Order: sequence, then structure tokens, then C-alpha cells
Amino acid sequence: MLRSMPRVLLFALAVLYLTLPGVSAEPKGTTRLSDYIRPFVGTKGEGNTFPGPSAPFGMVQLSPDTDHELWDTASGYEYSDPSIMGFSLTHLTGTGIPDLGDFLFIPQVGPVKLVPGPKSDHTQGYRSPFTHDEEAASAGYYRVRLLKPNVHVELTATERAGMLRFTFPTTDEASILTDLAHVLTGKKWRVTWSRVRVEDHATVTGFHHVAGWAKDRPLYFAARYSRPFDRAQIYSDGQPVIYNTRRFRSSLEAAGPNLQFVASYKTRADEKISVKVAISALSAAHALQNLEMEIPDWNFERIVASTREKWDRELARLQIEGTQEQKETFYTSLYHAFLAPNVYQDVSGEYRGFDQNIHRARGFTNYTVFSLWDTYRATHPLFALIQPERNADMINSLLAHYDQSPDHLLPIWSFHGCETWCMIGYHAVPVIVDAFLKGNKGFDPQRAYAAIRRTALNPDYDHVATYDKLGWVPCDKEPEAVSKTLEYAFDDYCIAQMAQALGKREDQTYFTRRAGHYRNVFDPSVGLMRGRDSKGQWRTPFDPHNYDETAGVVNDFTEGTSWQYSWYVPHDVPGLIELMGGRASFCQKLDALFTFTEADKSTGVHDIQGRIGEYWHGNEPSHHILYLYAMAGQPWKTAERVREVIRTQYGNKPDSLSGNDDCGQMSAWYIFSCLGFYPVCPGSNEYILGAPQIPRATLQLSGGKTLVMTAEGLSEANLYVQSVKVNGKALERPVLRHEDIQGGGTIEFTMGTKPGEWALSGNLPRRWLRGTWPRGPRRCRRPRV
Repeated sequence: MLRSMPRVLLFALAVLYLTLPGVSAEPKGTTRLSDYIRPFVGTKGEGNTFPGPSAPFGMVQLSPDTDHELWDTASGYEYSDPSIMGFSLTHLTGTGIPDLGDFLFIPQVGPVKLVPGPKSDHTQGYRSPFTHDEEAASAGYYRVRLLKPNVHVELTATERAGMLRFTFPTTDEASILTDLAHVLTGKKWRVTWSRVRVEDHATVTGFHHVAGWAKDRPLYFAARYSRPFDRAQIYSDGQPVIYNTRRFRSSLEAAGPNLQFVASYKTRADEKISVKVAISALSAAHALQNLEMEIPDWNFERIVASTREKWDRELARLQIEGTQEQKETFYTSLYHAFLAPNVYQDVSGEYRGFDQNIHRARGFTNYTVFSLWDTYRATHPLFALIQPERNADMINSLLAHYDQSPDHLLPIWSFHGCETWCMIGYHAVPVIVDAFLKGNKGFDPQRAYAAIRRTALNPDYDHVATYDKLGWVPCDKEPEAVSKTLEYAFDDYCIAQMAQALGKREDQTYFTRRAGHYRNVFDPSVGLMRGRDSKGQWRTPFDPHNYDETAGVVNDFTEGTSWQYSWYVPHDVPGLIELMGGRASFCQKLDALFTFTEADKSTGVHDIQGRIGEYWHGNEPSHHILYLYAMAGQPWKTAERVREVIRTQYGNKPDSLSGNDDCGQMSAWYIFSCLGFYPVCPGSNEYILGAPQIPRATLQLSGGKTLVMTAEGLSEANLYVQSVKVNGKALERPVLRHEDIQGGGTIEFTMGTKPGEWALSGNLPRRWLRGTWPRGPRRCRRPRV
């Protein structure tokens, strides 16, 4: 009879079978790449990650919240907290500032509580204690038992929706509360207005408007319940919304700044009630459409399996060999790198733009959450290498933001259709230029160039016009002036590179001149970068080891000291070496950075850890510094420091991240460093070789091409590079060109117990042996905008 069945029907039956709970296409005992993901990594301490499920780059991050006020718990969850407030639908990953945490769901047993209550006394609210012994998380799945109501909670998620499954005890007083007033406030943000509506006996919709880090953020939700309500009740400011005889007031909808919805039930032992919920930035109708398309049924296990398979496909872009701990650390890092940016459009292709109008993404997928000051360094270069199509979509999203900006600026730090204006520089520029030079297709280079050029020439943005006129940002006119000068100069270098590639010679000359402005804030009397005022005078007094984030204090540097920022000239390391007195002096000063032993004077930076001397791995300005040894002819010191950082700042435990993961940047640093090369200067098409930390890796590139990295002899003792071959050809210098690997091939490291002769100063590229940037102030005509 089977022989007579159409093949299509047989295939359909096979697919149906594989979607049944507990059924997998993988043989029993087979380890999948997603098995190595440890979602709790970074949830204890300063990592600020979240443990709940999310699809790769998903719009929904369904996760538990343990705190909504502390900035140190910006993702909502801190591993050391003893209680859970509930489970909200959206979370930032690894940021230093809290926001999101939209629409909290929490099961209760007994009299309904409408507020979470304090950590010190969970009996005063809906907060419940829990233990890690009864908590688990994996790719696409999270579970925990809440001790107070004795309810088991399970979570899973798709791109735009999620499902919560609650297993209740026998009780006449079971309930599921939705708190529309809940967001991660950081004691600063608030819900300004909300609305909830009971659509039928098992469906609720609503929205809230949040004045937060994103100043003007609306979000809608639609929730369906697997069992009709025994009773449904809306509360406003703690009071039930009911009909009274004075004037009709529907009990089925309400509006206000402090709303909760409660679905009540009588339950039998181990009864499961599920809620599937989707979000939209546009309307409740769009949220319902997202829900119907992504979760059409109640098959919880199917969603878990589907999301896990999506993670397997994404992780397969980079397959490694190594120990169990190495694989867990590596694939968790790749998982974190692939959590953001987030899809920000409905299944219809529509999204809310920066102008707050409804747009349709045509020919691309729209993304949000661009932590560009962090992610331009390694996260986006990683995408350019192994996620080029998605990276192009992200660039089109940046360009859409530019089109919708009244100032015609690319995003600085944007999310959910808003600009936070957080951090400095115009670092959408290196993201775009790096992708263009590396051959990422799918966006218009001429349109992109027009956007980066106009952004860099905007006279109203953070004293760019003064920087253009003087050659530096004056510290008496602008805070963080030295960091801004240095970062503008790097961004300008990137623009010059794209201008050259597009044949725009006048622009190339102009932006190349601006790229040399870093020299103007180098004080040769102290050998460091230093604040300079509008009259050309150096900042006095000057403490190169101090950073103070106390309110009201004006710093010349961004989240760092002069000793950290003085190394930030990634586009002209030879010029920096020259300023510091040559390679020997340069390396001695690097040594001093790592061996600095005086007491730390900085304040307000307790969340930046990973400190080795005055090197702070827990924050981005330090991330390239280890690789400068290799560029100055002492590659063995890069090998030693990379090994030290990877051993002490990363791992597979909840407290294994030494600083905010910052939307994947900390994790991307680890990934590149394990592979043995790092993008010190995005936009240059060069990677700087370090020392691999895993024996073998296979990268899946675009067009089905494969790049294989091997580290022969790598061991605890064999940490030094003896030789390198790229595609079978010996590489004598510590620089890897992207064009040498973009078509696939091999990188073969040979490792040894002692530093060898490879990449010593005599083998450095000629252009590295002298500074290449023009000196002095600008002497070229400023292009017209």
C-alpha cells in the first residue's frame, strides 16, 4: 500500500511525524551544535545577558525578569537574585542601559497580586522565589518552577511570537496576570499610556507607550489562551474595571498608565494552560497576524524544535574542534553574537520607521537595535565574513533610518524606531564601508556613500564642524573631546577608503586629511592623548589614569582613561608608533599598560571588569590593543595576552563575562581571537594575526565556499606561532587580507613552545614602518554637503 502512495503524501507524513513531541531527525546520542549553547553565560555579574529563548536575531526575547530598576540588571535577569518577577516579551542583550521588558506575564495561585513587591519580601506581590536546581535553559527553551505558586513555567519563541506554558496544581484560585505597566525602568523610564481589550473568551490585545531610553516607543501585543477564561478582569491603578450604574463603562477594555489583565481559572493537578503571544510596533491587528502566521497551533514542542533547528543552521556557519568547555564557550559566544540586531518588521513586511510612519521593507528585512559604538569593531566584521546577506539587510536598515531622519544622519545607537543618541562617533560608517570593501552585496554603494558622507559633514553633530576647522574637538566646548577626535578620525579614514574605491578623488583627499587629525590631540610632552581647548592649550591639570563618571564631571574620554584611549588609532598604527618614539618605545609603553599597579582612581565604572593593569577587557576601547604588539614586531606578546584574556575573561559559567556583552561585541572578540585573527581596523580589508586558541575551525562563506583554519601542535604549552600559510603560501607578516580568504581556502598555523622568528619587526609591511597620514591642520577644501 505504501508503494501506491504519492511521494508528496509520504513526504508530508514524514514531516508531520518529525514535528511530534520527542521526535527528532537526529540519531539518538548525536550532539548538535545547539547543545553547546549555555544561555546562562553572562547572566551573573556584568555580562547583562538574558537566559530566555529567542530565535536568531528574533524580535521576541521571552525571558524571566528578576529586577526592573537596577542598571546592573539591564537585561532584566541577574543570576544571583533569589526571585522572579515574571516573564516579559522583549529584552536587550548585554547592554549597559536597561529598557524593553515589555508585557510581563506571571502565574499566581491564591489572591491576585497586582504589583511585584520588593525582593526582600515576596509575599507582598506577585514575585516568586525560585532555585537554580529547578531552572534550565537551552536553545529555544527555558523552564523554571516558581516556588510560591508551585507552578512550572516553560517558555519558547519564534521570531515575532512566543509561547508560555504553565503547569498548575489543583486550585480554585489559579490566575495568569499580564502587567502592561511593567518595563525595565532603571528608575528613569515609565509607561506613559496603555490600553487593553478582551477580544473574546480566550484572546486579549493591548499596547503601551514607553518614555524610556528610546524616548517615544509604542508596542502592541496579542495573546491567545489555550483554555477559555473562567473569569477575566482588567485592573486600572489597582482597581477593577467594572460597569457601574452612573455611566456605562465596559469591563472588557480600559486605558491608562497602570493596567493589568488577569485570567482566572480553577485547575486540576498538573493542568497545563498555555498562552501564545506576539508583538508588533504597528497595531494589535498586526500582532494578531504575526501570531497566526508564526504559531498557528498549540504544539509547544514543535516550536522548540523549530527554533533549535534555526540555531543549528546559524551555528553551522562556523564549526570548530576543541574540548567540551571550548565548544560550550565558543558556541555560546556565537549564540550571543547572533541575538542582535533584531528583526523589526511584521510578517507583512511593514515596520514603524524613525519618522514614526508605517513603512514596508522592500527587498530587505528591516532590523533594529544597533549598538554601533560596540559592534562595528568585531560583530559586524564577523557578519561581513559569515553573514554577508544578513549584514546587507542590516545596512539597508541603517539607510532606511537615514532616509527617515530629519537631520539626514545615519543611526548612532538606535532601536525600535528611535534614536537614543548614546555613545559617540558615526560608526554606521565603518559598518557600511567594511561590508562594501569585503564584497557584501545587496545594498546600493552610491546611496550608502551619500549617506556616510552627509553624516560626517553634518555641522550640528557634536562639534564635527569645529573638528573640521581646528583639527580636533575642543575640550572646553564638547565633553569626551579626545575620544570624539580619535573616533571621528577613524570614521573619516573609512570614508576615504570608500571614496577611493568609488573614484571620488576630492572626497578621498579631504577625508584622508581629516583622518590624520588624531595627531592634534597627542601631547608629546607626556606621550599620550590629551584634551586640547579651542585656543590650542592642553587640558590642565591632567591625570592620564583617571576617568570619573560622576554626574556633572566633564571627561575628555569616553568610558576610559588617556592610557587606554591613546592606543586608538587603528587606521594608522605606524603613525602612532612614530609619535610614541618608535617600535621599541611603543612596545615598552604597551607593557606598562598591562603592568600598571597603582590604585584605580576611576569612579562610576564598576561594571567594566576584566582588568589587567590598566587594560580593561570589559569595555570596547581596549579590544584591539592586544594586537598592536604584532603590528609593532612583537607577535609573541599578542599570543601571550590573547591566551591570558581568553583563559580569565571567558568561559561557560554564568559569571564568565567580564563586561557587558554589548549586543555581541564581547563575544565576537572571543570568536575572532580563537580563530587567530582580528579586525583591528574595520574598513581596511585587513585582519591582524594573533594566535589561534582552538585546533581547527571551518567557516562557511557565501556562495558555498569554505575557509579552514588549523593550528598544528596547539596545546597548553604551544601557544606561540612559528609559521603561517594561507592557501599553501607562507605568510611572513602578521596581516591577513580579506581578498585572500573570501573565496575560501586554508589558514595553517604551526605552533610552538617558544617565540619563533615569524613576523618579527624586520618582516613588517613597508607601509607599517612609517606614518602615512598628513601632518598638521587641514589644507584642503571642505566638500559641499
